[in-house]
Amino acid sequence: MFFQPYYLGCLAHASYLMGGTNGEAAVIDPRRDVEEYIEDAKNAGLSIKYVIETHLHADFVSGHVELAKRTGATILLGTNSGASFSHQQISGGETLTLGDLTLTFLATPGHTPEGITIFAAALEHPTRLFTGDTLFLGDVGRPDLVGAKGLTSEQMAQMLYTSLREKILPLDDAVEIWPAHGAGSSCGKNLSDDRVSTLAVQKAVNLPLRLAMSGDEAGFIAYSIEGLGAPPPYFFHDAAKNKEGGASVEDILRPARALTPGEVEERSEDGVLVLDTRATGAFKAGHIPGAIEVQLDGNFAPYVGAVLPPTAPVIVVTEPGRETEAMTRLIRVGYENLLGWLGGGMEAWKAAGGELARATTLEPGDLKALLAAGAAPSVLDVRTPGEWEAGHIEGAIHIPITELNARLQEVPQGPLAVICGSGYRSAIAVSLLLRTGRTDVADVPGGWKAYNTG
Repeated sequence: MFFQPYYLGCLAHASYLMGGTNGEAAVIDPRRDVEEYIEDAKNAGLSIKYVIETHLHADFVSGHVELAKRTGATILLGTNSGASFSHQQISGGETLTLGDLTLTFLATPGHTPEGITIFAAALEHPTRLFTGDTLFLGDVGRPDLVGAKGLTSEQMAQMLYTSLREKILPLDDAVEIWPAHGAGSSCGKNLSDDRVSTLAVQKAVNLPLRLAMSGDEAGFIAYSIEGLGAPPPYFFHDAAKNKEGGASVEDILRPARALTPGEVEERSEDGVLVLDTRATGAFKAGHIPGAIEVQLDGNFAPYVGAVLPPTAPVIVVTEPGRETEAMTRLIRVGYENLLGWLGGGMEAWKAAGGELARATTLEPGDLKALLAAGAAPSVLDVRTPGEWEAGHIEGAIHIPITELNARLQEVPQGPLAVICGSGYRSAIAVSLLLRTGRTDVADVPGGWKAYNTG
């Protein structure tokens, strides 16, 4: 048996390639750019025959249609998916044999109605459970993403409870748990940094799984639906894309090109969004007026999805040589209206005499001193509800970064300090506020962690 896990840190997304002794392979939950799966299967002497989606994902555009097109593979989905592309429905209890490898499908609705979990067994290999977004390490999938299908969060949480109780908890404690996401994903609240665990460990440390194990259905449902915050706006766009199947990364990249500073300025004035992906220090030192900052080194794509409309035309500003990387990562989460990039980067902009805007900072210690003196600016906290509840600056205004665009009118006027957990999200928030014409906004570098420990 062949097994290769993949982990895309910027999306906290896990996918898997498995093959049997008959030379056939299956890819589980593929990302949008599929070349690596094809190359790895070829190098292992395998032919990809199946593409399996544990569910139709909302937080990225999957490569299932492209991978099937490139390899001739059959796409397998759980029932009730509503997918419009060619696929084969898989019901609970069905099996798929690839030589020495047997995949058994469990129907596990709850995160989505069509959710499935895949039990993989082969002689002389550990048994593995590919849980998608049904069971994470440390948490379970959020049940609030299918409102358009007429199901409430409570109904979905009840389905998830039943799936865990009846399908997953009865399995052997030694089975390995391989989920579709890790820490940083918006598909759950308390995801671990680990890539793999066992059912025994999760029974000990995973609170919602323990609630299901104890039979506390009401407690499980309450846990599942509380403290989630609004899903990032791009989720619904990506879920719709995954129902119909997305175009290839190569096809979307093809028309994008290097733009001159004059072209970037003209298009920006016409409403095209300029996305600056450089390190925050470079952005603060000088950026194109109106640009939105989301650093490429970090959880780039999810936070782009939190603040940019998914159909908006976009021009990227990057560090030299990272243009294709930035655009590929945008395409992974459904951004396809990519006009190109600032040719020559910010050095070309400066050489052409382009106007520079700047952003300011307020060190955590200075903010503390101002607060103590009673002469401080207002404080905007853009962390998640869970982070806020765990501790925050007294008197701060709380608006999660995923909700900031929709709630800009709630941000107080006058001098403002913006804080998050470490400084990544606050830098994004500052750029959004500067774009509205504000000039009295400062970023708190190091965020709550630096403020609380300084």
